[in-house]
Amino acid sequence: MTFDEILLFKKDLKRLLKKYRTLKDDLAVLKQVLEVTPDERPPFSFRVANLGLETRIIKVKKIACRALKGRGVNSGLRLIYAHFPDEQKITFIQLYHKNEKENEDRQRILGNFK
Repeated sequence: MTFDEILLFKKDLKRLLKKYRTLKDDLAVLKQVLEVTPDERPPFSFRVANLGLETRIIKVKKIACRALKGRGVNSGLRLIYAHFPDEQKITFIQLYHKNEKENEDRQRILGNFK
């Protein structure tokens, strides 16, 4: 499995790393999980519906972050990614905390995968 990131995701990560210092390591663990099971796995992740895209866009709701001690997978961090099963590729689209945004940025998703 190969992993890629769009430019706006890199900006999200850089901004959140200031607040959550362990985020890079936490994402490395998440990548290991995604290599084994890249599809949605409720209640941890689910497919973003009503986009009108062939591409599988998946939202991870439960990301364990060590910088938020005692919270476990209830950290509030959200990750949106595109899964291309034929190419064995995952592209990270958006990373945010649920207190910053209510939902994923659909314009960002559609702008990159239409």
